Amino acid sequence: METKFKSVEIVGTGFYVPEKILTNFDLEKMVNTTDEWIRTRTGIKERRIAADNEATSDLAIAAGRLALSNAGIKPDEIDLIIVATLSPDMLFPSTACLVQKNIGATRAVSFDIEAACSGFIYGLSIAQQYLQNGTYKIALVIGAEVFSRILDWQDRNTCVLFGDGAGAAVLKEGENGKGILSVQLGTDGSGADLLKQPAGGSRLPASHETVDQRLHYLKMDGREVYKFATKSMVETVMKVLSKIGLSTRNIDLLIPHQANIRILECVAEKLGLPMEKVFVNVDRYGNTSAASIPIALSEALKQGRVKKNDIVILVSFGSGLTWGATIIKW
Repeated sequence: METKFKSVEIVGTGFYVPEKILTNFDLEKMVNTTDEWIRTRTGIKERRIAADNEATSDLAIAAGRLALSNAGIKPDEIDLIIVATLSPDMLFPSTACLVQKNIGATRAVSFDIEAACSGFIYGLSIAQQYLQNGTYKIALVIGAEVFSRILDWQDRNTCVLFGDGAGAAVLKEGENGKGILSVQLGTDGSGADLLKQPAGGSRLPASHETVDQRLHYLKMDGREVYKFATKSMVETVMKVLSKIGLSTRNIDLLIPHQANIRILECVAEKLGLPMEKVFVNVDRYGNTSAASIPIALSEALKQGRVKKNDIVILVSFGSGLTWGATIIKW
């Protein structure tokens, strides 16, 4: 007997970025770098930095409220809140619990997930399962980061890449044939050392030594991450398309993780897509990790880049190593 799954749609999105803008020219005064070096290698011109009194939950709350408003959903109607983040307010309680309390979503089961820059796509996939099987009816998925708190501002190779922000999406049952059509996720733990924050957990708890050695900051092998990113995103897009018998010709808009313009251009070339079909905002926000995809999706919708019946693909890669893609028919 064939199982019929419900369609799950995104019915509202929203994003929030802090007011403070840190430009490449500002960074020239902080580390040994130049605007030209950053722009030509990454495509980034500026990024947003959270205020001293802003934590990840504050950004997540602002994005979540806007997504709910745009969806016409009240907080007490939400059944599920998933927050994807690598930079929570604290190790516990979860950032999702803080969001639940502050937006008044008193009925919502709430938890965090950690899948790095792939976190939002992982979160969409988890929410989709709950809605399809009827456990819940309405979900709020948020990607939020205050990466500026875990960057080594003495390391010019990494501090220029990242920014702070949050994006959110509201999911509910939709029309047949619309919404999330296919999801492809992946993990390769053998690459765990390529991008990590070494200290602060049970392996290397905080001590004078870990602080002195600057082990509480992000560490990255940029060359290897670049190779992994271009390969994994292309392969994942092809796999997620093949699941439902589509090809790259069917893509109306590709919304990739905004890490580096060179990565985006390489992926587009390998997929045979013109850059006009690739959404890009890395120049204004840098890499916002789990917030990258939902911020880009929100902006694409706001700019009218997504129209009814369009085939949109979200694709990302991240620490772990993780990767993921989803196809959405709008």
